[in-house]
Amino acid sequence: MMSEPYSSVRYHSLRGRSVLITGGAAGIGAEMVGAFAAQDARVVFLDVDRERGEPHARATGSRFVACDLLDLEALRAAVAQIEAEQGGIDVLINNAGRDDRQNFAAVAPVDWRRMLALNLDHQFFATQAVAPGMTRRGSGSIIMLGSVSWMRGRPGMVGYSTAKAAINGLTRTLARELGPAGIRVNCIVPGAILTERQRTQWLTPELEAEFLRLQALKFRLTPVHVARLALFLGADESQGCTGANFVIDAGLTQN
Repeated sequence: MMSEPYSSVRYHSLRGRSVLITGGAAGIGAEMVGAFAAQDARVVFLDVDRERGEPHARATGSRFVACDLLDLEALRAAVAQIEAEQGGIDVLINNAGRDDRQNFAAVAPVDWRRMLALNLDHQFFATQAVAPGMTRRGSGSIIMLGSVSWMRGRPGMVGYSTAKAAINGLTRTLARELGPAGIRVNCIVPGAILTERQRTQWLTPELEAEFLRLQALKFRLTPVHVARLALFLGADESQGCTGANFVIDAGLTQN
């Protein structure tokens, strides 16, 4: 039975489809795991967090594979294992990331490289890993995860914003690279999404009021809004969409 947030639409093309989601143990990724599972897709998600990943897999009927995405060889091996066990991967969602804050003056080379690895490198290498199998089948949907942070130029997020800006260009380039093989590459660009991490790490009453003041739509976005867009991009209904950045920010970047 479909969970309530996704009961209004049934994407029949997602039924039985093999879906791989990175960073699926918490936040937006966890919501997407539940959303695709509710559409009867065969969902596998990668995450380093076993404590959250294993119970979330049981709760959603998905499959959890422990993987540190900073270890690119482990990432490649996990993708190969999943492809073999599931008969391929039809949809890849490069969701994993961390919006850690950084003091510009104190960023060391190792800190800079870590932020790019956490937010950019694995998106490219996971895509590279699934591309041959998708090419053989002549179809596939790859969904990148960006952020409006680079559009807003927010201080204190220099590594994160740089990585997310790069994903914009990466999406467009990969769409051209892989399009002749029937593979679509799009990017979801979220705004201020109300996640558990935001609540516990950053959110204050003043920041809450500021988001609502700046947004054209006067309600807070949640991971459900992002997951609904991911369903569309994974399904055949978005068959003509590639190389696009889909901003979902309630009008935040209109200011």
